[in-house]
Amino acid sequence: MPVFAYRAADRAGRTVDGVMEAFDANAVVERLHREDYYPLRVEATDEQGRPGRRLLGAPRVPSRDVLDFTQQLATLVEAGLPLERALVVLGDVAASRRLRRIVQDVTQSVRSGSTLADALARHQPRPFSRLYVNTVRAGERGGVLEIALRRLAEHLEGARELREAIVSALIYPALLLVVGTGAVIFLLTFVLPRFAVILADLGQTLPLPTRLVLGASEVVVTYWWAIAAAVLVVAVVWQAVARSEAGRLQLDAGLLALPIAGEVLRKVEVGRAIRTLGTLLSSGVPLLGALDVAREGAGNRVISGALAAVHGGVKRGEGLARPMAETGVFPSLVVHMVRVGEETGRLDDMLGRVAGTYEREVRVAVRRLVATLEPAIIVVLGAVVLTIVLAILLAILSVNELPL
Repeated sequence: MPVFAYRAADRAGRTVDGVMEAFDANAVVERLHREDYYPLRVEATDEQGRPGRRLLGAPRVPSRDVLDFTQQLATLVEAGLPLERALVVLGDVAASRRLRRIVQDVTQSVRSGSTLADALARHQPRPFSRLYVNTVRAGERGGVLEIALRRLAEHLEGARELREAIVSALIYPALLLVVGTGAVIFLLTFVLPRFAVILADLGQTLPLPTRLVLGASEVVVTYWWAIAAAVLVVAVVWQAVARSEAGRLQLDAGLLALPIAGEVLRKVEVGRAIRTLGTLLSSGVPLLGALDVAREGAGNRVISGALAAVHGGVKRGEGLARPMAETGVFPSLVVHMVRVGEETGRLDDMLGRVAGTYEREVRVAVRRLVATLEPAIIVVLGAVVLTIVLAILLAILSVNELPL
């Protein structure tokens, strides 16, 4: 019988690792659920417990397709259509071949007696994240699957709109930077070398700015391979540092400390964590489990560490607001709103309101960041191009002053 290594979390949020013999990964997932564990990872192993081919996971599916699937499934379930029939319909109308295969596999698992959450967990973390699976599981256990699916759809829609707003705002500065950098490289590698040949034939002493610019052009043309190698080394070192836990923590802390951009990143990460917590709590997931999911979904190690500290504080019975305040990572607005939510018994609703506020602030902050980036890029690149052009003009003027 195949052997599987797994990592799972209990209701208190504690993670456990183990090895289990089972016919397939789905059997491991079902057994863990019967023992009140949430499976985080299931991998095939050999008899010595060495990792083999990963079975949980799926081909990449566009987030737009996952959102459409969730919205359509919520609509069909709300209309009273049996779950198996709804999945069959969605499998026939899936937007992509990959999603169609995944939905058909989920349908087969449900037809065999599996719950929808267990069937989706076979394709975790892509395209169905832990947030997705846990929300569906909570909806099934509470008998409100259609409500859980609708909240999931709203969560995915909000995340997609925020992501598209950020990308759309940064497209123009990125294009401006690429085009401007390309123009500078063209001047240094194509125009100036030919101009240097003409000036060398004249034998005239060139002005200092012209000599400096021509020297920079010669360095770029002659040692381009060294520049490329240096960029490659920097990229490799950056990747190596980012892969280590300590290095990633330092990089993430440095990103949050950046002027303007750091504040935007902090708001994005905090807003995402708060939105995840609110979605899970409103679907019936316990607070410790919701914190564990939010911690794993955080893209910044500083935020992830803060959520881990909050998790520990909640386990000690300190509530949610107090551990948040002690981390020093969450803004005072978040802490105060969470405290109000705890006092009024409407924590999930308050978290949703805070997340909405932060998402609006992120859009405003991104617009401000772009408004700062655009003139900065134009000024810097314009200064470089102007320096090159002035150097050429000075050389031309010096040539015109030669005696006939």
